[in-house]
Amino acid sequence: MAHEGHDHRHGPHHHHHHDHDHGHDHDHDHGHESHAAAEHKAHAPVHVSAFVVTCSDSRDASRDESGRTLRELLEAEGHSVSGYKVIPDEPEAIRATLDEAREVGARAVLFTGGTGIGRRDSTVETLRSLFEKELPGFGELFRMLSYQEIGSPAMMSRATAGTWRGMILFALPGSPQAVRLGLHKLILPELGHAVRELTR
Repeated sequence: MAHEGHDHRHGPHHHHHHDHDHGHDHDHDHGHESHAAAEHKAHAPVHVSAFVVTCSDSRDASRDESGRTLRELLEAEGHSVSGYKVIPDEPEAIRATLDEAREVGARAVLFTGGTGIGRRDSTVETLRSLFEKELPGFGELFRMLSYQEIGSPAMMSRATAGTWRGMILFALPGSPQAVRLGLHKLILPELGHAVRELTR
């Protein structure tokens, strides 16, 4: 587990160099950036209004490193954080927070915590019961990337994503490393495009 956080600890910039060093930045490498892909990036809104929610029975805002990481990384990319809450991992609290996010005009809601298999972990079930369209690829890719970083414990994560009433919802695990991984590798590169697709 020792290398778990090794390339995230230095923040996003270190992370991107790391990508180039290994030629992992597929966008530029193999004509993978098709015309359509270049097109979709060109039209994606740069700024998405995001709402950040930490599901935790034990943490308060002052000790919520994962929530802080989410807010900082979103803002560093130019997105706005229209709300932030630490709530108990309970279906009613989660649903009430989604209504609040909708009222303030958020287009994306990012949850951290409550994605394990503990008795109190109910974020995934609650969101799944609401999803209009689930995005299984988010969880599949997240676990694959997580496995490359931390090995077999990655299989314990039930991270997922989907849509609800014109918003895109992401459920990430509670650790700051997991939050950074999900944002850098999956969410930030596609957030503008995903929101644009939702509004068509």
